[in-house]
Amino acid sequence: MMTKRNVAGKPFFKTCIFMLFVFMLPAQMLLAQAEFKPWGNMDGIRIKGQLVEFNSRITVVGKSWLSVNSTDKERQKPKYIRNGNEQIVNTQIDSLQFTESVKDNGSGSVKITVKCVSREDTTVKGIYFNVSLPEAAYIGSMVKIGNGKEQPLDQSHPNNEGDYLHNQAKEISLTTSTQNISIKADTTLSITIRADTAGTKKRFIQLYFPICLGRINKGDVFEKSFEIKVSDKINNSPVTLKLDTSVQGRAFAGLGGNFRIQNPKTDPEVIDYCLKNLRVAWGRVEMPWISWQPDSAINPSIADTAKLNIRVRRSMEMAQRLNQMDIPVILTAWFPPAWAVVGTLHNGKSPDGVWGNPLNNTKTPLIYKSITDYLLYLKDHYGVEVKFFSFNESDLGINIRQTGAEHNELIKGLGAYFVSKGLKTKLLLGDNSDATTYKFIYPAINDAESHPFMGAVSFHSWRGWDTETLQKWTDAAKQTGLPLMVGEGSIDAAAWAYPAYFEESSYALEEINLYTRLLAICQPLSILQWQLTADYSPLKGGGIYGNNGPLEPTQRFWNLKQLASTPPNLFHMPLTANRNDLDISCAALGDNAKHIYTIHIVNNSASRQVHLTGLPNGVKEFKVYETNKDLDMKQLKSIKVSNHEAVFNLDSRCFTSLVSK
Repeated sequence: MMTKRNVAGKPFFKTCIFMLFVFMLPAQMLLAQAEFKPWGNMDGIRIKGQLVEFNSRITVVGKSWLSVNSTDKERQKPKYIRNGNEQIVNTQIDSLQFTESVKDNGSGSVKITVKCVSREDTTVKGIYFNVSLPEAAYIGSMVKIGNGKEQPLDQSHPNNEGDYLHNQAKEISLTTSTQNISIKADTTLSITIRADTAGTKKRFIQLYFPICLGRINKGDVFEKSFEIKVSDKINNSPVTLKLDTSVQGRAFAGLGGNFRIQNPKTDPEVIDYCLKNLRVAWGRVEMPWISWQPDSAINPSIADTAKLNIRVRRSMEMAQRLNQMDIPVILTAWFPPAWAVVGTLHNGKSPDGVWGNPLNNTKTPLIYKSITDYLLYLKDHYGVEVKFFSFNESDLGINIRQTGAEHNELIKGLGAYFVSKGLKTKLLLGDNSDATTYKFIYPAINDAESHPFMGAVSFHSWRGWDTETLQKWTDAAKQTGLPLMVGEGSIDAAAWAYPAYFEESSYALEEINLYTRLLAICQPLSILQWQLTADYSPLKGGGIYGNNGPLEPTQRFWNLKQLASTPPNLFHMPLTANRNDLDISCAALGDNAKHIYTIHIVNNSASRQVHLTGLPNGVKEFKVYETNKDLDMKQLKSIKVSNHEAVFNLDSRCFTSLVSK
């Protein structure tokens, strides 16, 4: 595979001088990068791939500290762009418009500029640039403010407003035995250290730097700049991974994809590219129910295919295409017709803040018939017998809303109706909006009458990534004896609003890191990418999100291709690390009968050596593939196995896959 790097054509002499200059730089000055989020917060600064953790945000404090509003994920409607080594976010809190830029300085430091424009007259206690330091790392630090004397951090005597420290200065630094952070403003201002009142398990030391205070008039403009500089001891310590081939878990069919047609102009070329270049194991398509039968008195199943609604025909043709490629199909309904629900149809939240509409129980026989007629039409006219059916995210109401008990009754009732009409289609248990809403599926799990009609357990991976929450879904699959599907796989449900973020290396690595953890914890049959269309596209160009350049894959696509290249129908196997190392995520798949094994590893930090142990007798060598910001699933030098062990190096911030030869 070709890499994204290309230094061909540089004069040899200039290249040598440049490389000499690079090697003469201090190690800390290389590979520094702001970990900046498109809603306006930083998670820290990376040095050689290792994250020096802190959080920054813009905070608006009303008349008192009891009224606080900050930039955060899914709290505002930000816009995000990148311009070289500068990232820019435009966002709004109440009547205050913010432009925030973060620029990498290339020396373990970044420059942050915050500009605030007031659209109305208002009064605030303050608008602040807030930096939160993890208390576990900095609790014993030495603090220096301005030209003052360095002294131990003292949090024992807060004032009545919760301030531990309040000084006029341009700069503050905190130093521990292993790391340091300094924050320098462009002007002298009142720096405050406050108590952490978030009430979360993880506590922080809160630093506040005022951008403006008090009365603000409409049209007022405020701007402040800050330099944050960090240093840290790089952890390159080796990690040992142990494979246990004696435990052969559930099967992994491979990567799947969602193929909901939403952009008729740009979807086809993305779909064509993905189906040509990825091994897709499962597909999920839409049932455009609202377009299929908008009037309950008119039966669309007697119509000729040429007279079908265009959205219905496109969806059925998509299902047919997948079926012809031997890709099993999941059919999911989003938007119901008005006759099938209670109340006025809502596309999004209702005025009272509730998502979706409940089904109209007085129309249950018509609802069952309408859905079943669609499946029968798809089978009779397009040759597709759907494997699983679901309402999308009905736990939340996108766009049909159910309780867990109602979901259970649907499984029993609609499932039995499918059987009565000769369909083999089963219902998905869940297809939940997030992993966090697992209690929604408990009524059906605890009702034995529902089990014959359930085909798989399904959830979407937008939220709820902690091990304890993901384990709930593993347990549900075990309890029901059903395969587990991640019906929608990705990490940021709002990313469509700031699509430039899809091209960020940090997004790509966070996404594949989650997938690797899902493999290890949940043992899914498939993870279905949201989407393999122009919506949340793993490609760029071709008119997608206004990018009219040539259609080409991003780092996200190469991650997906590398995962999709896992040989089909291997089994999940335990792969454990010798320590609790959050910098490494790993998963193993294999088949002892075929002597085929694949190891997926995501390194979220600095480069390090890996000792892979527990390899069976039949494995003598691994092919190696790597994707990072510079390599596109590049095949590296093979790794030899000796005495059931393989030793190799991981580059910083990479996704590496080992496939037995």
